[in-house]
Amino acid sequence: MKYFNYYSKQDILSLTRIRKFETKLGERIRCIAPGSNLEEALQQPSVKYVLFGIPEDIGVKANYGTGGTDSVWHPFLQSFLNIQSNDFLDGADILLLGHFDFTSLSSVIEANAGNDDEKVTAYRYAVNTIDTQVEQLMHLITQNKKMPIAIGGGHNNAYPCIKGAAKGWYKAGVIPLAQINAINLDAHADFRPIEGRHSGNGFKYADEDGYLEKYCIIGLHENYIQQNVWLDLVNNPFTDCITYEDIFIHEKKNFLQSIFHATDFTEDTLTGIELDIDSIEYALSSAASPIGITANHARQYIHNAAIQSKPAYLHICEGATQLNDGRTDILTGKLITYLVTDFLKAMAT
Repeated sequence: MKYFNYYSKQDILSLTRIRKFETKLGERIRCIAPGSNLEEALQQPSVKYVLFGIPEDIGVKANYGTGGTDSVWHPFLQSFLNIQSNDFLDGADILLLGHFDFTSLSSVIEANAGNDDEKVTAYRYAVNTIDTQVEQLMHLITQNKKMPIAIGGGHNNAYPCIKGAAKGWYKAGVIPLAQINAINLDAHADFRPIEGRHSGNGFKYADEDGYLEKYCIIGLHENYIQQNVWLDLVNNPFTDCITYEDIFIHEKKNFLQSIFHATDFTEDTLTGIELDIDSIEYALSSAASPIGITANHARQYIHNAAIQSKPAYLHICEGATQLNDGRTDILTGKLITYLVTDFLKAMAT
């Protein structure tokens, strides 16, 4: 893959702080062996999970958002590789593949596009390239019956995650059609109209192209749902949502009941588990908010969604440690580490 950087064991250990009498995850986690190729690595029977990064903010900028979602992958990795390998999580069944690098696309746009509208048009065109690359990797992982864990970037990547996983799990013979469901913990529906690819319409494109069967959003903020999108959701029997207000203000359902509602709605086939960091209050993201769920709610969501559904993949996106407007939060990477490990532990139960 043209835009992908594979990691060696030395790359991993260079980020791992080794101490006597301890074993860190970075010492146990797997990588592609020297001289082997991706297909061989994915066929290792000891590998169950394949972790990779999508550090890009092109899709966010294509949606008129604040850039910076390319900043969280490496801080996450430094945190993740330095947790303890122990009876709760060993790490030997995880293949850390590497990360995509789309900086050349951004550089070309920044150097050649003129006004803001021209940049947005160029960014939307570039998202198509990202779609192709991410879809290809998701397809390869899932056709070998491994569980993908994708971290970083904008929510535009939901589309290639859904498309690639649907095609891969179908090719592997796990599902009868190249079509999966998705649960999304998010303040926004990301179901905007077909107008060129960006972070706000990944699920709409997946739905229109037939790769998304059922879609349920948990924690949707009523103040930020467009009327046309709301009508699309409520008039479609294959989409459902539970607003943040219905959970925490009107108390029609509590948070756990909302998760179980979503897993019941999508129980008929494999389901992509999506989490947008902007759903968590005060977490740094492209659309950060003082209103949202707590970090522990996010952990409960990951744990229960993984146990109660048939996961097709895990995708955590929109987080940042540094936004283009100057805001920073060094803890976002550690937050995502907790979420990923909750998923891995739930899958092992």
